[in-house]
Amino acid sequence: MSYRLSLLDKSPLLPGEPATAALQRTIVLAQAAERLGYARFWVAEHHANPGLAGTAPEVLIAHLAARTQRIRLGSGGVLLPHYSPYKVAETFNLLAALAPNRIDLGIGKAPGGLPDATRALRRLHDPAELTAFEDLLAELDRYLAPPETGSLRALPTPPAVPERILLGASPDSARTAAALGWRFVYAGQLNGDPRAIEASLEAYAQAGAPAPPLLAVTALAAATTEEARALTDPLQVVRVTLPDGQSVNLGSEAQAAEFARQAGAASYRTEARRPHVLSGTAGHVRAEFDQLHARFGIEEFVIDTPPSATAQRLASVTLLAGDAPALAA
Repeated sequence: MSYRLSLLDKSPLLPGEPATAALQRTIVLAQAAERLGYARFWVAEHHANPGLAGTAPEVLIAHLAARTQRIRLGSGGVLLPHYSPYKVAETFNLLAALAPNRIDLGIGKAPGGLPDATRALRRLHDPAELTAFEDLLAELDRYLAPPETGSLRALPTPPAVPERILLGASPDSARTAAALGWRFVYAGQLNGDPRAIEASLEAYAQAGAPAPPLLAVTALAAATTEEARALTDPLQVVRVTLPDGQSVNLGSEAQAAEFARQAGAASYRTEARRPHVLSGTAGHVRAEFDQLHARFGIEEFVIDTPPSATAQRLASVTLLAGDAPALAA
């Protein structure tokens, strides 16, 4: 392979199991990823979702750093609109001091949950002083930058600052990343349309991309194509749109109805879509990686496994690694 593979994990729960079991699987998966030669292991942030245990990536990263030795660890990503940029900078500088040259600060702007959770997270925010996401990101960047005379910098000072990466699925996000000198990862697990990928990556390049982009994808490998497809073919995404134009992707019609209720919308419309998933044998999935690499010049893929394949994640990760251990060595 002429590209690297990394992993994104949400700590999904199987029906009826405690969160401790899901988190233990995340630890095992991170350790396996390191052993198999994956470049990075990222953990996500979701709120009030009974099917996911990953609510605080910064806490989970610290735990994983103590249980691995070499693999890069990061957030995929911290949802910045909920938080103080200064506190985020402090937290990730501390992580980078604890695990030098191993920490990635991935930032996103989605709410990561339904409206009730978002309101709870932002209860102390003054609605009259809402700050644009781009301004929050620029503020965070300043706190991580080398100190200037009289400037405020987040401490402690790590041996190397966390690698700064913006998660997005639009040309605007790509241009924002390039303007700040951040790396960009296109969220193909949210929108895998090749035209959308191309538009965002072109915008990143034209804006002076400071580093090669990454591409996140949903992928599952199994021993047979039939086994993989049985797990991925039933998947669907329900896009709910409210009268005010707000639109989000959710996992079911029931979640869409609950989102509209919590948002106080008297009406809404939904559209069921099949998400873009790369599935099949390891050879088939890697061939699709090869095509994306050739078409877009992708040097690193961040692999998200669909929640329907929670029990099969480790097998898929092992199959997809292929000759990655030899490359790592």
